[in-house]
This record gives sequence, structure tokens and C-alpha cells, in this order.
Amino acid sequence: MARRKHSAPRRGSLGVRPRKRAQRILPRVRSWPEVDLASPKPLAFVGYKAGMTHLVIVDNRPGSMTYGQEITVPATVIEAPPMVSIGARFYTYGSMGGLKTLTEVWAEPPRELELWRKISTLSVDPQKNEQRAKMVLSHVDKVVDVAIIAVTQPKLTGGLSKKVPDILEVKVGGGSIYDRVNYVLSALGKPFDVSSVFSAGQFVDVIGVTKGKGFQGVIKRFGVRELPKWHKHRKGSRRIGARSPAMGSLSTVPQAGQMGFHRRTDFNKWILDIGNNGHEITPSGGFPHYGVIRSTYVLLLGSVFGPPKRPIVLRWPIRPPAKAILEPPKIVYVSLESKQ
Repeated sequence: MARRKHSAPRRGSLGVRPRKRAQRILPRVRSWPEVDLASPKPLAFVGYKAGMTHLVIVDNRPGSMTYGQEITVPATVIEAPPMVSIGARFYTYGSMGGLKTLTEVWAEPPRELELWRKISTLSVDPQKNEQRAKMVLSHVDKVVDVAIIAVTQPKLTGGLSKKVPDILEVKVGGGSIYDRVNYVLSALGKPFDVSSVFSAGQFVDVIGVTKGKGFQGVIKRFGVRELPKWHKHRKGSRRIGARSPAMGSLSTVPQAGQMGFHRRTDFNKWILDIGNNGHEITPSGGFPHYGVIRSTYVLLLGSVFGPPKRPIVLRWPIRPPAKAILEPPKIVYVSLESKQ
């Protein structure tokens, strides 16, 4: 007589739970790295995923088995048009020891961002803004953190039909607090490019929302084995086996539910190149479900989650590798063949 099995391996990783839908299509950045920079700069940038291609590069990674040789690598193209700083936010310590907003200074949106008024009820008062800026400059010792409110310009891309910009709060790092305060006040209402935030050859963290797959059962969601067909299943075969009521309520038991459209973070993606001419990277016929690249683009080594047109947040690495590569590789060939 065969022994009855009383245990089974856990299904799914606990590191990505809860497996629920993301709250917003453009996730906010929950944590920021401490960087040592000579001058202040934003620590994140928003781009839009266009698609993938493959390159031939000269491997310059130390310790690699193919060091100095030409290798073929996959790459993801992210279109990153300039962002505009429309607000500055200053933080100080609260009564409980955490951070709280000291004040905010807003800029009148440029004419190119007329749709900004549709997504904000904020009325910009120049006189009040001037008073707040003077107050911050006179109480710089109370400021402990500085951030900018930046918006994207999707109408400058070649594959997006939407016009309403995406909004993200971006921390400013580098320099002293006084330098950061002066930087964000002088940058109000002005655009900044991705090349002023990152450089080719450095590592970045990718934050975004994965491709949604809807409500799925336990077989597709967790890879549970289907019950044998030869047995008469009164309640179906595409479900988990018999469980006691107490076991069924455990979080480790596979259950049907939402699959995909989750907020995820991919650490330490290598920037292969940053360019301004989108035609040199756009394949014949354009990227599937996206189109052509018309503004600044970023080439990342490997794949990036999410479907085309999904907004992607590029952030300075919060845990960079010990042997970070600071020099970009030499690109020998870029595939421009049709991806259709």
C-alpha cells in the first residue's frame, strides 16, 4: 500500500506577494539611493518602452569569458523625451521623526503643456511662490530633502497617441542642501534631458508595471499539476487537491486570482547607449505596436517587463554592483531588420 503524501512544495515566490493589481500605471518610487555627486541632479527619469532589438558589441565587462570579443546581445529600446520640472517640494523633519513637507513652489506650465490644467486643480500664484522661495532660502538649515515634480511630454514620442503627461516626484541628489535648493528653484518650468540624469555605461534600476494577464486559475498562475483525467471529478480537475478548511485559508495555498499587471523593480540594468537620433535605432517598419522613435532613446541590455508604450521609471541604482562598469561598450552593429 502506497504511503499517503502529507506535504507538497510551496508554489510561487513569496518575494513578489501580494499578487494584486498595481495601484497606478506609473508607480511612485518608494526609496531613493544616497549618491555622492559633485553637482545636484535628478535621480530618476521616465521613458516609454518601444520594443527590443539585438546588437553586436565588443564585450568590455571585466572577468567575462568573452572579454574583448564581439558578442550578440539583446537590448530594449526606451524612448525618453525631455521632462519638464513644474514644481519643487522641500522636506523637513516632523514631530515623530519622519519627513514632512515644509513647502512647495510651483511654476506656470509652459504653453506646450496646456493639458496640465486638465490633470491639476492647482492655481499658480506668482506672489505666493516668490514668498515661499524666499522663505526656503532663509531657512535652508531646516530643509533635509529636496524633490522636483516632473512631467513627461508624450506628444514628442513617435508611438504614443496620448497627450496627457505622466507626473512623477523625483528626488534631487548630489551637492549640498543649499546647492539642491538653488538647483530646483532655477529649474522650475524648464525641460531637462535624460542625458543630464544618466550616462552611457552606468547601471540603473527599472521600475514599472508588468504585462497584465487578467484573472487566471491555479494551473496557469502557479503551475499546479492538473488532476488525472481518468478519475471522475465532481468539482473539476483544474483546481488544487482536497484540502481541509484550515489549510485552504493559508496564504501559501495556490488560489485563483489576478495574474500580471504587478509593480516590479528590476535592479542594475546596464545602459548601452543614449542617443538623440531615433532613426538610427528604429527597425524597418517601426517597432510592433509602437512605431518609430522620434526623440531621445535609451538602450538597455536585456529585456524589460511590460508591453510596448508602458511608462518605465529609470532610477539611479539603490544597490549598485561592487565592480560597476563606467565605460559603455563599443557598438559594432544594430539590427534594423523588420520586427513584424
